[in-house]
Amino acid sequence: MTITSSSPSPENGIRPSTTLGRTMLQPRWIAMLLLALLVSGAFAWLGQWQLERAVVSAETSEGPTEELLPLADVATPGEPLRDRVIGQLVEVDGNWVAGDFLVVTERVNRGETGAWVVGHLSTGDNANDPAVAVALGWAADRDTAEDVAAALNDRGDASELTVSGRLNASQAPELPDGDDPFEMTTMSVAALVNIWPGLQERPIYNGYIVSADAPDTLTTIDAPAVEQETTVNWLNIFYAIEWVVFAGFAIFLWYRLVRDSWEREQEEAEALLADNGPVE
Repeated sequence: MTITSSSPSPENGIRPSTTLGRTMLQPRWIAMLLLALLVSGAFAWLGQWQLERAVVSAETSEGPTEELLPLADVATPGEPLRDRVIGQLVEVDGNWVAGDFLVVTERVNRGETGAWVVGHLSTGDNANDPAVAVALGWAADRDTAEDVAAALNDRGDASELTVSGRLNASQAPELPDGDDPFEMTTMSVAALVNIWPGLQERPIYNGYIVSADAPDTLTTIDAPAVEQETTVNWLNIFYAIEWVVFAGFAIFLWYRLVRDSWEREQEEAEALLADNGPVE
């Protein structure tokens, strides 16, 4: 009678068959899994970091803020304004220069075209103290704005005050379309230098402040916060995807190593069983 062995036996040196799940629970593979999870977690963190850097906001890259800052901290007289400070809320101490209030026409405020009243603010009594142009308020018609400017010039108040508002860049001068050759239609610091006496030798900020408070009979100029532009860095997104793939690959590599070891054990067991052959 021929007896055929149906399974490996410990007595003949052949290891018993085991499942893939039991192989995964072996101490060495559990230790390898913990290492794979640690590596995968590091890769996942790097992917998240790259994803956060992919979205770049002007606000997070030193852009304009709603924090009120001294004008001297964000701008330098005589030099162009940096893009990141345009729209910044600023404050400055000084006094109005008597007789230098004037009108700028063709100013749009909340969808309506009117005129601004603009003042010349001196930040000190010395000749080296810089000056800054200030847009005080808006009127629906030019006559009202001119009446306010004339009243301010007649008053001649030279007391020190603090002006706060939003800093804007100077505009290019434009020739007037009307009959008045002295009409200003843009807020141009270059044009104001030629109009206000003494500014050829005195430093002036190459920008102007839109005042947060308007005089009586004028409307506060609408000066909303600068909209933050958001750009996407696709290279960082690609790197983030790569790190996620690497994290998944670390777990897959562990699984592949366990499976290869289990399959090798099964093949060795089958080979030993085949070498023993049937027992007579």
